Amino acid sequence: MKRSLLILVAAVALAAPAFAAQNPLFEKSPLPYQLPQFGKIKDSDFKPAFEAGMAQQLKEVDAIAKNPAAPTFDNTIVALEKTGELLTRTSKTFFNLNSSNTNDERQKIEAEMSPRLAAHSDAIFMNPELFARVDQLYRKRDLLGLDSDGVQLLSRYHLLFLRAGAKLSDADKTRLKEINAQISSLTTQFSQQLLKAAKDDAVVFDDVKALDGLSPEELGAAAEAAKARNLNGKWVVTLQNTTTQAVLENLKDRATREKIYRASISRAQSGDVDNRALVAKIVALRAEKAKLLGYPNFAAYALEDEGAKTPAAVNKMLENLGHAALAQAKIEAAEIQTLIDAQARAAHQKPFKLQPWDWAFYAGQVRKAKYSFDQGQVKPYFELEHVLKDGLFYAAQELYGVTFKERKDLHAYRPDVRIFEVFDADKSTIGLLLLDYFKRDNKNGGAWMDTYVDQVGLFDQKPVAINNLNLPKPAEGQPVLMDFDEVTGMFHEFGHALHGLFSKVKYPLITGTSVPPDFVEFPSQFNEMWARDPQILAHFAKDYRTGEPMPKALFERVLAAQKYGEGYATLEYLEAATIDQAWHQITAAQAPKTDGVMAFEQKALDKAGLSYGPVPPRYHTPYFLHPFNEGYEAGYYAYIWSEVLARDSGDWFYRHGGISRANGDFFRAKILSRGRTMEPDVLFSQFYGGPPRIGPLLDYRGLSMPKSAKAKASVVKAGR
Repeated sequence: MKRSLLILVAAVALAAPAFAAQNPLFEKSPLPYQLPQFGKIKDSDFKPAFEAGMAQQLKEVDAIAKNPAAPTFDNTIVALEKTGELLTRTSKTFFNLNSSNTNDERQKIEAEMSPRLAAHSDAIFMNPELFARVDQLYRKRDLLGLDSDGVQLLSRYHLLFLRAGAKLSDADKTRLKEINAQISSLTTQFSQQLLKAAKDDAVVFDDVKALDGLSPEELGAAAEAAKARNLNGKWVVTLQNTTTQAVLENLKDRATREKIYRASISRAQSGDVDNRALVAKIVALRAEKAKLLGYPNFAAYALEDEGAKTPAAVNKMLENLGHAALAQAKIEAAEIQTLIDAQARAAHQKPFKLQPWDWAFYAGQVRKAKYSFDQGQVKPYFELEHVLKDGLFYAAQELYGVTFKERKDLHAYRPDVRIFEVFDADKSTIGLLLLDYFKRDNKNGGAWMDTYVDQVGLFDQKPVAINNLNLPKPAEGQPVLMDFDEVTGMFHEFGHALHGLFSKVKYPLITGTSVPPDFVEFPSQFNEMWARDPQILAHFAKDYRTGEPMPKALFERVLAAQKYGEGYATLEYLEAATIDQAWHQITAAQAPKTDGVMAFEQKALDKAGLSYGPVPPRYHTPYFLHPFNEGYEAGYYAYIWSEVLARDSGDWFYRHGGISRANGDFFRAKILSRGRTMEPDVLFSQFYGGPPRIGPLLDYRGLSMPKSAKAKASVVKAGR
């Protein structure tokens, strides 16, 4: 997942010399590619840099707005692109560090600065004099002689002003500013409380016997997590931010599985860490914001600027796929229940009904019976270093000609964060890639990509990207072994990184991954396919102990087994996407109170026909970061929407000969390098040769479309 921090443009401006010597944020970093000077930056540097950066940008913007000369593309639009250098540098450094490596001081700074940054953005995009200049240029855009990138940049600015409320009355602008500040504060609270809940609700075990079934590496990680909490002699199972926890597949004790599952689903909904109250306030405020801006609900507002365009288009897609996923999940559940009953009879025990905490454990056994392997068998073939260098980097070299060199002379914010320099096929430099792969209590859950520095042609600026995962860190000396889902996650985030690294765009606003959520997930999900491609998998799936490649028979079973369990995986995702849409398709008056939040969620699933006991949503509302942070609100559907594009692209590759430099370079030229220089549907059509089709996605997931929906869903038309 890509996390957008602020819609603020990059800049060039003069830093105040008096502060520069004391505060490293006040000047461009002298390190290669402007890599932040992590060793010199102190937490106390951030607030002064934020305040100076906001003041500086407002001064620059005011000069543009009050320029006595008639507006031109250069003195208004390009000038805007050059404002806010200090603020952009500070924001990117701070919010990346706060997500990956937070502390109490950083969280205080975030809580204080987030509403002030929202107000700062409002001050720019609600400036009537500035909007008048932008509007005047937009009205005569066809007469300005702009190239296509210039037209797109002008159009994006004009739309951002409109969506920010530039045409509202003064009274409505005042109210909208209040709403934006409140939402910013509340979403900050939500993410901070979720981080606290994940730490507080980690499950502690006194007896290692309760964890029977975990590998030595997993037990070592649990012991390390306990030591980090000063619980020597105990074992701690830390919680990923999803509902179902990965360890449930291997734990033999049913009571242990239930204990971990219930700890997972109870997060952030009691005591002083109760995100339900925040949700109720956030959705009511967003609905009010949408109404002020002339939309029936917040989803209509959010989706208008994305590929889907309308809530109706998203709802229809979720409905069509939901029927297929539910049908497949019930088939899978029946197989699991048959196994449970058979084992109970063999042991002369009373059978029990399949529950969510049982699914992964017994599904693993069904998979093993069907395909003669389990994750424990394959993990030795998925050692982190092999996957990284012989998988991710190898695939990128085969497709795009790029190479990676570790820069041990450069240092990040922690010793275990690695830095690689990226080189193009002609040996020219592309940028830097930081890798932060391990879980910590002070790190947000999940996986994501972001940039410390964006590629910007206007400034001759090359990118510095980062990938974050949350792999359990093993005990000292033990290897990092992954299951195939974690391998796929690595490839996914690396796809985001390539999207940012390969950008060749002139203007900051439309560079790199500055695209809608339902397009930004396209390159990342496309890149997942190489994790299961026979050529790539054979290159990295090697036993870390012997170097022997994965046996061909096991290799084939791994590939065949990937479609098993897709009913569950697709349904849990669609349930979460449905919950997200439900929260954002209501009016302020329809927002529930705190004690009605979970009932609202359940009602939404019931209404969609997706409620199915053994398969819980991938996220329940209180720990569902995507919609209650900023960047993916009403946008969780984006993963499946963009996966349609990704699977079509995979189909295109194999129809054109598979892995080759010619195919990779074509994809890079048409998609990965283009940012938002054209609208996403146009970019995709120019690559693919037409609109997307849903068939390759269904084939990839092993699903079939219900007959009633096939005729309507054969082509996805992006809501148009």
